Amino acid sequence: MQTKGTLQDMLNISFPLIMAPMFLVSNKEMIKAGMRGGIMSIFPSLNFRKKGELAGILDELNAYHKENLNGNYGVNLIVQATNPYYKEHLNICASKKVPFYITSLGNPKEVIEIAHSYGAKVFCDVTTMAHAQKCFDENCDGFIAVGQGAGGHAGPNPLQVLVPALKSSFTSKPVIAAGGIVSGQGLLSVKVLGAQGASIGTRFIASKECSVTENYKQAILKAGMDDIVMTTKLSGSPCTIINTPEAQKMGYSQSWFEKAMSNNPRTKKWFKSLVQLRGMKKLEQSVLPNNYNRLWCAGKSAELITEILSCETIISQIKDEYDSALKAIGKESAM
Repeated sequence: MQTKGTLQDMLNISFPLIMAPMFLVSNKEMIKAGMRGGIMSIFPSLNFRKKGELAGILDELNAYHKENLNGNYGVNLIVQATNPYYKEHLNICASKKVPFYITSLGNPKEVIEIAHSYGAKVFCDVTTMAHAQKCFDENCDGFIAVGQGAGGHAGPNPLQVLVPALKSSFTSKPVIAAGGIVSGQGLLSVKVLGAQGASIGTRFIASKECSVTENYKQAILKAGMDDIVMTTKLSGSPCTIINTPEAQKMGYSQSWFEKAMSNNPRTKKWFKSLVQLRGMKKLEQSVLPNNYNRLWCAGKSAELITEILSCETIISQIKDEYDSALKAIGKESAM
């Protein structure tokens, strides 16, 4: 049910949950399942880089959304200048009237201006208060608070601090919590902190609709929280991955030379682009069938994932867990 003034009302969804965008993982069947489940389903535009591919998937999702109004969909844009597809993808998304955006790793100003011109909403990934202030100044509609334990590009701060800090400093902006959340209990916990909802990614890798290799899914099931490590070697930004032999061989920190090239005003743009391109290719190779290059993104929540289920079942379980947790708290408060 959409209640006026809530996140659900703002994003045209029926349950305050986002299926997080995952590079090379999110696909149209997962997005459709999320819409049927009444949540917001997001995919990275970089998952569709071939000519005509992004426009085609947006046409299909717009048509599907008309028949599944309980949920909604959106697109994640990497807004750094190092993303060679940024301008092209933003123009395509705007032409197809994408209803919701999440921006990452850069200045969201242009996305916000274009999205607001036709009524779309823009939330920004933030890991620090300084970045949140910049996004606020550009009139973003809300924040994705990316905390410790998130899959992919994780933040350095715990959600128990980041979410209340954002709510205290930017009282008019809704906050979605991301990082280590896998269940309805986790959703309730961040709502207690002041978040309006949660973003969950890793749990949906271990879904039937997800098209990554079976080895990747099994690695999620087997991984504990200590098997998730952070590296800057893939994209130049801190990124959490499963600690496979390939990850160990690649390493976790950039060399002094790589750091110097990334910070030098004359070289940082092209060098960061090169690092990101190489990282994308490594990740792409890892999700292809019959490939043994095991570089797999995942969050700390892998510790709590024990089986592969359909997206529909995962969403239903989270809703049931959330309701049960609310009732349990009500009983405790009455004692």
